[in-house]
This record gives sequence, structure tokens and C-alpha cells, in this order.
Amino acid sequence: MEVPVLIVGGGYAGLSAATMLAWRGVDVMLVERHASTSIQPKAFGVNTRAVELLRPVPGLEEELDRIWQGIGESMRIAIASSLADPAPEILFDTSTAPFPTHLSPAPDLGAPQAEVERVLRRKAEELGADLRFSTELVSLEQDDDGVTALIRADGVETTVRADYVIAADGYRSPIREALAIPTSGKGVLSHLYAIMFDADLSDLVNEREVTLWYLQNDTFTGVFVTGTGVGAHVLGVNHDGETTDFDAVELVRLGVGVPDLDVTVLDTTTFTTAHILADTYRAGRVFLAGDAAHTMPPTGGQGGSTALQDGCDIAWRLWLVISGQAGPSFLDSYDAERRPVGELIADAQLANLGFRMPPAERVDYPEPIEDPFAAILGCRYHSAAILSEPDDDGSLLEDPRVPTGRPGGRAPHVVLDWDGRTISTLDLFGSGFVLLAGPYGQSWVDAGRAVRDQLGVRLAPHRIGDELLDVEGTWLERYGVGKSGAVLVRPDGYIAWRSAGADLDPAGTLESALVRLISLL
Repeated sequence: MEVPVLIVGGGYAGLSAATMLAWRGVDVMLVERHASTSIQPKAFGVNTRAVELLRPVPGLEEELDRIWQGIGESMRIAIASSLADPAPEILFDTSTAPFPTHLSPAPDLGAPQAEVERVLRRKAEELGADLRFSTELVSLEQDDDGVTALIRADGVETTVRADYVIAADGYRSPIREALAIPTSGKGVLSHLYAIMFDADLSDLVNEREVTLWYLQNDTFTGVFVTGTGVGAHVLGVNHDGETTDFDAVELVRLGVGVPDLDVTVLDTTTFTTAHILADTYRAGRVFLAGDAAHTMPPTGGQGGSTALQDGCDIAWRLWLVISGQAGPSFLDSYDAERRPVGELIADAQLANLGFRMPPAERVDYPEPIEDPFAAILGCRYHSAAILSEPDDDGSLLEDPRVPTGRPGGRAPHVVLDWDGRTISTLDLFGSGFVLLAGPYGQSWVDAGRAVRDQLGVRLAPHRIGDELLDVEGTWLERYGVGKSGAVLVRPDGYIAWRSAGADLDPAGTLESALVRLISLL
């Protein structure tokens, strides 16, 4: 059996990669040892950047938004002894700190991972992805031409030959271990016993609001999530990793603060909180994604979204190479770009954990990011797939509220009118490269068409002021070019190159830039 891409792992990273590859017409097989997607709600929240990467798939954003609308649009984070605590310490409240919607048309979704995974699975299968649950990877060997994997389902073993493998097989990652990829980080931090239950908490909380409580009392420390959106609540209790004798009902009553609460336990499981960073995301034809690449504490809620972004990111890069639009060495840019960001987010989550711990336990922990929002929409990339400008400072973050349009940064949201329909610049991205030229940049548009045909690369050239009208008059400022300038945006919505003004040889300049970017030299 042969397939261009084999994905191992059916969580956020694996399912997002399968969905985005299938949408782009790449045959993909995913194997997952569990019988289905997650039953437990697990991670909560899909940040705006992850939604931006997923939204080009028709209908996907709407399905995700329906989950969020079904739960409620308010979320609080608090520290308390129990839900009955009369004076909880409020750490975060979306009603007082709303998301700045003027920066993106994509919402910030407070949806549980279990529901999001089901949507992604359904969408991937609709698009033709071959998803095989109750199927485990037995062995994997790679050579110069591909990867040979042995998989097992119902006791039957099958050999799969793939061009590339995405290892989305969790924080223990047997593939990472088999490839002897070194790791760093704090390692295992804690163990959590998770109880999914049903109970009437209406006297204490609004059950339709996703609300996170950090519990600190005389019996245990842990976390409580109310109104999970899967018909249940979840209590997570920290333990020593060896204890096995838990009284789930009594723990729930202590966490709620109601001794005689009527509790129905629906499911229990154990989780490990860790801070583990892979030293590389690529080993030959195998690419790490999600927890296999960066395991992080849940404090901050960005681990799931980072995994989703990994899957989307490696998918578009593999598509370019498999379709012949980019050279094989282009894939080196995945590690160069995603690993610094993964480490940044993981360290930020660790810092958040330290902030909620006693001072003596914070030794050697990193400092929190000064502007957490910059880590969501302001991450910058540096690699051979970005043509940085001479004065680039190499920073990993910039304030998305004040975009610069520099190569290596996310292409800013600008409201446009396209033949009477209001869209965002972000609606143009995802299917291939996009060349955006200023009002006097018709020569760039003509060059884009010529270069597209010559190189066989999917590229859509547009001129602001032609079919695209700058409704608010902000495009030039946000993209940092003049009226005769142009900007080249990659399929992931990141700026790869720009010219501040006109050029004597726009076709030659653009071709040279694109050839360097996609490793065709």
C-alpha cells in the first residue's frame, strides 16, 4: 500500500494535518491506536490564529463556530478553594477583556477539544482522507526515497509505503524515541486524575459558560472546568503519579463544595503535565507535530491551538513539495520556523504555571510573556522561506495591533470590497501564494501572472484599487509599502517578501524571490 503522507496520531495535530492535506488534494492516511477521537473534553479553546489557518476549508469555520455558540461566549478563569468559595480570585474574564475583533475576522473559540476533534474527523473524511482508528504503528523505517511503516489493526499487519510521515503521536512519541531525537525542558511536572461527571451546578455557575477554576484547598490542588460543551463537567486532581485509589464522587463534592451533591461519574482518566521540547522537528522524511514536538503545561490554554497550527503548517509545506511547486529542501523551513515558536509558547505556558505556584517552586522558571496576545497573532518566522529585509531585528514577536508588514510576520487583516462583497485580506490566503500590489502596481500584477505560468506555482496576483477596494484606507500602512509596491504572501498567510515601490524588472525580481523561497535553486 502506498500513500504520499502517513500521519500517526489522531489528535489535534494529526487531524488538522489530515484535513488540510485532503483539502489540497493530497492522498493521506492517518492511523490512531484509540477507537475514536477523545471522549474527555481535554483542551479548551481554539485561538484566532488556529482558526485563521483552518477557515479556508469550506464550512469548517461555521461548524466550529456552532460549537462555541452552543456553549456560550463568556469565559472566566479564577483561583478558589471550591466552586462554593465566596471570594474567588478572578484571573481573567472575557466580559471585561474581549478579543479585539478588528484584528481578524476569525473568532477566538472557547470550544472543547473533544468536539473540535469530531468536527475535524468528519471534515477530513468528507474530503477523502483515509482515517484508520483502532490501528497502531508497529514499526517505521526510512530511506532516501521514502518511509516504510508496518501498521496493525484487528491483529492484521499491513505494510504502508509513504513519501513522508507526520509523527503526531503524543508527548511520549514512540516515533521520536525510535528516531533518537533529543529533548530538553523541565520534563514531567505533575500528574492529573480527570473526572468527567454530570451534576446540577446551576446554583453555583452558569453551566453553559466554559469557566476554568484553579482549586487550592486542604485536601488537593487541581482544576475544575464547568460547562464543557459535551454534556458534562470535568474535575482534574493533582496526584503523585502512583496513587490509584481515588474516590471520584467524594473528590467532586469537595471540589464543588457541596457535601451531599448528587454526582454521576461518566468517565475517568489520567493525564501527565510536562514541559518537553524536541531538539528538532525533522528527521529525514519524518516531521514531529503537536505534543510530540512540544509538550507544555495547560496553563494559558495555547497547547491545543499550537498543535492545530503545527498540523496546518506542515500540511501546506508538504503539499507544495508533493505537487512539485517547491523543492525538497523547502521542508527544512518547518523546523526553522515552527520550533522557535513552539518553544516560545511552551515556555510561556510554563511561566504561567509558575505564576500560580508558591514562590519557592518557581526557581529556574521563565518569565511570563509581557504581551500574551502577541504570542497568538504576532509570532514571526525566520528561515530560507522568508526573505528578511536588511534591517530586520530577528525578533520572534511583534505587536499585532501595530503591524509592520515585514517579511516573516502574519499578513494583517484589512477590510476589502470585492465586487460589492465585503471580505478580509485573510480571505485571499490558503490556496496558494498571493501577490498584493498597490494602486499603481499593475506591473507587479502582470509580473505575477508571467512568473506563475513560468514556474508552475499557484499564485494569485491582485491590485488594491482594481477589483479589490481598500474600504478603510489602511492597506498601504499595514503592509508597509507605497502605492507602487507589492507584497508576496504565502499559503499560511505569512509575508514572504515585499517591495516598497516599483521595480525596473518586476518579473525578474519576483521570479528571483519566489525561486529562492521555494528552494528551486
